[in-house]
Amino acid sequence: MRTALRPLVAPAVVGAARVALGLLWLIPEGLFKFHAGFGAADILVVAKAGENNARVPEYFDLFAHATLAQAPGLFGVGIPLLETGLGVALILGILTRSAALLSLLTLLLYWSSDQLTWEYPLMAALSVVVVAWPAQARAFSVTALAERLTPRLLRLPPSLRTWL
Repeated sequence: MRTALRPLVAPAVVGAARVALGLLWLIPEGLFKFHAGFGAADILVVAKAGENNARVPEYFDLFAHATLAQAPGLFGVGIPLLETGLGVALILGILTRSAALLSLLTLLLYWSSDQLTWEYPLMAALSVVVVAWPAQARAFSVTALAERLTPRLLRLPPSLRTWL
């Protein structure tokens, strides 16, 4: 009996990490911003974060002025949508590795802007786990279900399937 459960341990643990990461993106990040009325003014605060802050690297200041400050309304809507989308994709296990990599890149951007909350280091660690073990992360997912129901998905090259 113990040996029969052993192949399920890694997929269960890494899958739980994927779902936990998704919940962290969905609830305290994306949905909170929607309910709090996150918008252009918040983006402008972030865009100006590096002006008098030695903890913000120059590359972020250049990026913020070239992008965020130029379209704060777009980013004010886009950031909560991105965070909510990451949460939903990770919870369901859709484009798992891609979502986890985007999660990690987004967190690095947030750190660069000196926006650090308690959950970001945990989210980064969970992102790395999902990126490192994509097959286990999506074992219990919508993608795995789609592969069972549509066997031709299994004919995709393994290098492509790891991103689903």
